[in-house]
Formats: sequence, C-alpha cells, structure tokens
Amino acid sequence: MAPQSHLIPSRSAKRAQYDKETIYSILDEALFCTISYAAGNKPFSIPTAFVRYENKLYIHGSVGSHFIWELEKGVPVCISVTLIDALVVAKSAFSHSVNYRSVVLFSQGVKMEEDALKFSVLEWLTNKIVPNSWDYLRPMKENEVRKTTVLAFDIDEASAKTRTGMPNDEDEDKPLPIWSGIIPIETTRRDPVPDDLSRNLPLPVHLQPGKA
Repeated sequence: MAPQSHLIPSRSAKRAQYDKETIYSILDEALFCTISYAAGNKPFSIPTAFVRYENKLYIHGSVGSHFIWELEKGVPVCISVTLIDALVVAKSAFSHSVNYRSVVLFSQGVKMEEDALKFSVLEWLTNKIVPNSWDYLRPMKENEVRKTTVLAFDIDEASAKTRTGMPNDEDEDKPLPIWSGIIPIETTRRDPVPDDLSRNLPLPVHLQPGKA
C-alpha cells in the first residue's frame, strides 16, 4: 500500500507503516472508529462501531440518521482508530509519551443495497462486538434490516502509526534519580451482569469468562 502525500505524518514519520497486515490487525482489534467529514461548511466527527472484512470497513445506522444520510452521498471522510497500550513516563514532562497503535484512512461511503450482504455485515459486526453471539440471538427480521443502512469504505488510502518501548529521555536527564518507565493500559471484558429478565437464565457458553 503506497503512501499518499496526505498520509505521510509531519512528525515522527518513522513510526508510519503502510502494510495491510499492520493496518488490518489494528482495525480488527478496535471496536470503534471516529468518522470525520464536512457538511454545510461545518465539521462533524462521529464515533461509531465498525467491522473490517477483506479490504473494506463497514458501519451501520438507522435509515433516518442524518449522519448516515450525509455519508451515503459519498462525501470524503477521514476515519481514525487508536489503541492505547501504555503511558510512557519519562524523567521530564516534556519527554512523556504514549505507546499506541493507530490507523488513519481516507475514503468515501458506498451504500450496500443487497439484503444478503447487509445481513452478512450485521453478522460480522455483531460477532466482533460480542464474539459468537449471532447464532444465539433471536434472528434479525427482514424489516429490521430494511430499517438499517450499511455503508462500505475502501481501505486503499490508509496508514498506521505506532509507538512501543520505554521513554526516550534526554541524555542530560538520564542520570537523574527520577523514576521512569511505562504504565501498561489494558482494555478487558469483565464478567457479564444479567438484567432482571435474565437473572434465572444460565449464562450462554459464548459469554462465559474467557470466551468473549
């Protein structure tokens, strides 16, 4: 994936990566993205769930959503995703940083018209948010699918940017008796909590600890 000029970062350019494997791995781990676009000379930035399949990123929304209406027109968008792995604590505030993995991509939305494909996208997205849950749930009705718009975005103009490792302290700061290192950050799924209607129901296998 060759970098376009607008994909080359102005700072820390050496952290940029353009291979699909890196980009895909970050997109597949992240649950939410932020879609930014301009409409009526005003900027908009909307967080939403998404799923990647092959070289496309998919989102869904109500057919009555103004957000979806704008995007299905094919307006140019910038989609961003960030995963935070650790806070990097240096010996000076100036050298503090973050270990992260991020993706920025530029694309345009295309409305999916085929119900079969919409069903597939909704299944992929559902199983991404709650793994292995689609077949357990009450099947989605055709009228529910008709009330849902699915948009696809090509992942052709995309770049990843990452940082790993310990602080990069200035040479004169390294001898200082000030603690430095990293504070790892993890996003974990805790044990499910039932609502009142499910208190007497057994926890399904796909929701048991270690499964989701």
